[in-house]
Amino acid sequence: MSWSQQFEEVTWLDSNNYNRRYSSFDSILAFDALTSIQTDAFDAFDKLKEYQSVTHDWLFGYLTYDLKNDVERLESNNYDGLEFPDLYFFQPKKIITIKGTKVEFHYLPMVDDEVEEDFNLITNFTTDDPNRANEQNAIKIKLRIHKDEYLHKVQKMLDHIHRGDIYEANFCQEFYAENTELAPLKSYRHLNEISKPPFATFLKIRDKYLMSASPERYLRKEGLNILSQPIKGTAKRAPFLKADVQLVNSLRNNPKERSENIMIVDLVRNDLSRVAVKGSVKVEELCKVYTFEQVHQLISTVKATVTDDMNPIDIIKASFPMGSMTGAPKISAMKIIEELEETKRGLYSGAVGYFTPVGDFDFNVVIRSILYNAGKKYISFSVGGAITAESIPENEYEECLIKAKAMREVLEGKDKGEKV
Repeated sequence: MSWSQQFEEVTWLDSNNYNRRYSSFDSILAFDALTSIQTDAFDAFDKLKEYQSVTHDWLFGYLTYDLKNDVERLESNNYDGLEFPDLYFFQPKKIITIKGTKVEFHYLPMVDDEVEEDFNLITNFTTDDPNRANEQNAIKIKLRIHKDEYLHKVQKMLDHIHRGDIYEANFCQEFYAENTELAPLKSYRHLNEISKPPFATFLKIRDKYLMSASPERYLRKEGLNILSQPIKGTAKRAPFLKADVQLVNSLRNNPKERSENIMIVDLVRNDLSRVAVKGSVKVEELCKVYTFEQVHQLISTVKATVTDDMNPIDIIKASFPMGSMTGAPKISAMKIIEELEETKRGLYSGAVGYFTPVGDFDFNVVIRSILYNAGKKYISFSVGGAITAESIPENEYEECLIKAKAMREVLEGKDKGEKV
């Protein structure tokens, strides 16, 4: 990872050896772009489809939440401090995959004579001071909206729900710092060590960085099989086993949390049915509790089958943005989200992943993530939660603080507690 920072485009995807059935690699590193595509939301999916059809190769990159404007007639007019492109993918010259004890170098023919040299450089590479890998000067984080305003906006969301405009919506808030420098790789390592998520990501696109501790898969395609694993339902961890087990049982049987999850599962089923073989959409797991370093989560698994002539970009477009980050009905929820949130979501609530040469893909959901524009010296992370008719604004705020805990620890330093 440290050695790869000499390149302008780098993607590192790490499962942290999390025991998941649906995984092609434990880790994968892609770097050194041969070609790339960067675009705003206008016709973005069509441009990506054309790019993929021309390259017929591995592609790594991201889809921002604001590609919703290409899927539906929507807009994103809120403040954008990060200014990431709406879509970015690159065709790497060099890919390194890790599965168990097996490490493979996948280099394009033009650079395949560099494998041995790169292997030696990587194995002998040392940082100036490896003992300071997690050191980061404390950063003063600001809130885009403060608690009273957050509670007021959640109440407005509840008013929409009680009027019947929507059933559920994901409402998010931004934490940020301006005129601040960050050590991206050190920060990523610290965040990953705290969280150890199954979809950890470090992304570098020139002066723009993503450091993600995402626990959530958005969408995966392998052969003719697709699956989505939406998360809805969160409980904090307890320091002692007995109390932790009680929290698991409470989450598993919590009517509000289950309701949030089931509504999104129904939305995902509907989205996938647009591209799936008729009758193939199945819910394999419903509201199963998964435990991570910081939190317990309710995760459902929805599977479907597609025909061999279905374009992978069309599969993604049919369900984008993911239901867990929007709400139901999806279009109405996205309009209300745009009205009530203060900032453009950008890559937060989007997806990072890859396409293979045969059109398979795997993408996470960009949550529990730090975003950094080094050119602007702007740092941002956002957290949110599902608002339903049963939501209590104060409780929703506390859930946001739980989700923000790891990012705040990385940026502000330890022992900051949960006060804002």
